[in-house]
Amino acid sequence: MKRRKLIELRKQMNLTQRQVAESLGISEVYVRKIEKGDSHPGRETMVKFQKFYQYELTELFPDIFLISFDTKCIN
Repeated sequence: MKRRKLIELRKQMNLTQRQVAESLGISEVYVRKIEKGDSHPGRETMVKFQKFYQYELTELFPDIFLISFDTKCIN
């Protein structure tokens, strides 16, 4: 699941993945994997993104904070 908000914000700021990576102190490959949803960042990395983009974590990483209610009962 792509993290569209991260991609949208980066493009609005006219930044490359490399520039974001350098600003956050992480690798460009890691930024790419996070944006594509192929990697789940740890709390420290999520907070770096939050401070950088000034958005709530739940907006930047909706798939991580998604709450699903399982209504099925196992007998």
